[in-house]
Amino acid sequence: MKRAIIVVLDSVGIGELPDAKDFGDVGSNTLVNIKKVRPQTELKNMSALGLGNIQGEDIHLLGKTDAPLGAFGKMAEKSIGKDTTTGHWEMAGIITAKPFPTFTKTGFPKEVMDAFEQAIGTKTLGNIAASGTQIIQDLGDEHVKTGYPIVYTSADSVFQIAAHEEVISVEKLYDMCQKAREILTGEYGVARVIARPFVGEAGNYTRTKNRRDFSLPPTGTTFLDLAKEKGLNVTAVGKIEDIFEHRGITRADHTTNNNEGIEKTIFYTKEEFEGILFTNLVDTDMIYGHRNDVEGYAGALEYFDSELPEIIAQMKEEDILFITADHGCDPTTPSTDHSREYVPLLVYGKNVKSGVDLGVRKSFADLGQTISDYLGLHASFEAESFLNEILK
Repeated sequence: MKRAIIVVLDSVGIGELPDAKDFGDVGSNTLVNIKKVRPQTELKNMSALGLGNIQGEDIHLLGKTDAPLGAFGKMAEKSIGKDTTTGHWEMAGIITAKPFPTFTKTGFPKEVMDAFEQAIGTKTLGNIAASGTQIIQDLGDEHVKTGYPIVYTSADSVFQIAAHEEVISVEKLYDMCQKAREILTGEYGVARVIARPFVGEAGNYTRTKNRRDFSLPPTGTTFLDLAKEKGLNVTAVGKIEDIFEHRGITRADHTTNNNEGIEKTIFYTKEEFEGILFTNLVDTDMIYGHRNDVEGYAGALEYFDSELPEIIAQMKEEDILFITADHGCDPTTPSTDHSREYVPLLVYGKNVKSGVDLGVRKSFADLGQTISDYLGLHASFEAESFLNEILK
């Protein structure tokens, strides 16, 4: 009963890519820089698998070991981008050659906003690039007074709508996002429309856990599609279902934080099924990375690391665990946006060779091709499988 268990530590990059300068990300190294700023950060269980043995400048600071228990390496992003959708799609087999459009400098054009306001029957506030936590403080009072939703974007390809849950219900906000998603296609086809509900009072507005992403459908076949077509179980934990627009998934558990995501990963690993368990742990990115919260980021990493032995303890004989990330978001740099970085790759299983250095993979899609080969999905991605390197 073969299974692939994939855990994506959202935004946990491990060093700038060669083209980082083109994205304004020179010097970014999420994991290593956190360790440098907060030396007491200890990830002993991931280090035991080989985290500190990955090739790269100063990565040994994460805890190099003489006898790694797993296979280890890092992956370069072949797609043009540094966002959640691009990263996850690539690891599932889709290379995005043309980046999703962004509207950081000018906001969304008049024709988009006019169509959106007509669709929802009300005016809007904002339409600027802004920090999500700051814009609700800046425009929250006006939103509560007028009832107009707040629209904003960032360096990512996103159309975000913020609304107070007592002014615009969560369900109504989701409906607004769906209307925006229908409008935002073609040249305006942003990767994600994101619902950003919040609560609180003037001067103290806070976002809630009811975030929801509305993505474009994947532009090609993923290993999720192939697994579902084969009749395998494909369980998505966290925002995976949103990233893939619910495609190729047989069961979704939309957890809203890392603790829940880890708990459900352990729960589903205990079950008997054949196929894929795909988890995204979002807190490192959403709560800590974008807010440059080094302490919180390190704490989230340490908590996952402390729970990793329990995930491993529940693994079956033919399970293979893959731990990776989708991009970077270095909380030690002035930027609060994602960073163009390599991502770590740790592989573990009872049938996986220990101490195998997988080197520097040319694409995140190497992961997808490897999983396809292991599960017999017959994918032919623009990638190179490392299955033969890791199996005993």
